[in-house]
Amino acid sequence: MSRLAGGGRNRKVFLWSLVLGVLVAVFADGCSWVGFERVSEKGPAGALVKLSPAAYPRFRDWFGYDANLQRALKMSLAFLERLPDERELCFGPDRYTVAHLRQSLKLFADFLCLQPDEARLNRFIRHNYNVYAAAGRRGRQQVLFTGYFEPELEGSLEKSEEFPVPLHRRPADLVTVDLGLFSRDLKGRRIVGRVEGNRFLPYWDRSQINRRADLLEKARPVAWVRSRVDRFFLQIQGSGRIYLDDGTSLSVHYDGANGRPYRSIGRLLIDRGKIPAEKMSMQAIRRYLEKHPREMDEILHHNPSYVFFRVEEKGPLGCLNVPLTPGRSLATDRRLFPPGGLCYVKTRIPLSKGSGTVGGWLNYFGFAMNQDTGGAIRGPGRADFFWGSGPYAAVAAGHMQEPGRLYFLVLKP
Repeated sequence: MSRLAGGGRNRKVFLWSLVLGVLVAVFADGCSWVGFERVSEKGPAGALVKLSPAAYPRFRDWFGYDANLQRALKMSLAFLERLPDERELCFGPDRYTVAHLRQSLKLFADFLCLQPDEARLNRFIRHNYNVYAAAGRRGRQQVLFTGYFEPELEGSLEKSEEFPVPLHRRPADLVTVDLGLFSRDLKGRRIVGRVEGNRFLPYWDRSQINRRADLLEKARPVAWVRSRVDRFFLQIQGSGRIYLDDGTSLSVHYDGANGRPYRSIGRLLIDRGKIPAEKMSMQAIRRYLEKHPREMDEILHHNPSYVFFRVEEKGPLGCLNVPLTPGRSLATDRRLFPPGGLCYVKTRIPLSKGSGTVGGWLNYFGFAMNQDTGGAIRGPGRADFFWGSGPYAAVAAGHMQEPGRLYFLVLKP
């Protein structure tokens, strides 16, 4: 907002006109404005269902109480330490203070240090913790789990024939308006756009950005990569590592988007009969684009959303601004579920047989931490597993689209 607020009387008049126009548009057409984020109709109160102890799942952990779980707990605690003690976080219809949530995680971390067996773990949770189930799709407590990972790309700090595709920084003219500052009813909602003269307009979509040479001045690239397909999948994942041609490397991280809605090109290819639904994966999309380069523009531009990047020394970072932990960090709809919360997951994960293919599926159960979000992760029936980097992470992220159950745990008052 600082970019809009400091230009004298005319600027102030324009700002209030902008806010009024936005509010009118919101209430008139039910959030059709480009870049507007709508909270699920259930809202936070309906996103989680409190369970009776008799309905608790049987808790166990496929990976065991390893260092990664302790690290993920530590990262959530680091996030919560930055929040005021009295701030309240929603667990469905109930609210708990940040201080209480910290106590919940510390007690759980201390208990895991005892390496309890399954029976002792379940007695401990049943006695000490409230358990909430994600309401899931249509309130049936079924959640679709997908995966994401940290891609590893080759690139350069300079444009060349080998590396002609820019990874743009956040543009100087990209403006985010927090509507909650102007109305309590719009808390947590925002729009993204650009100022042109006395008008506030939607930011350019993917096809327009790819045609705008002036964007290189407004959004100087953090690096250059080999292909638009590489860039597209890096934008979907939100962060990655670039191995540069000078022998060094960069960690790049999500730094905002153009406010346009996310549209799945995988769904487009299924609907057009290009790839069967049962064979859909990130790897299958990449193979199709490589074999049909003339269709690339149309397919990639089907998704108007465009992500911008910044360089991070640490990484990858989730939306809580703490490092993510492979197999232990989860992305959910941050508007519905408590940030930093302790989760329990039941679903299936793929087994890799090499060459980027799946050799089977394994029933998975284990603890994770709610530490991230994503443009396509919307509603109480979606969750995204972070798998880290490397060959298995790419397979898991590329193929995982499995139903399951998601639970949140918090210490009883």
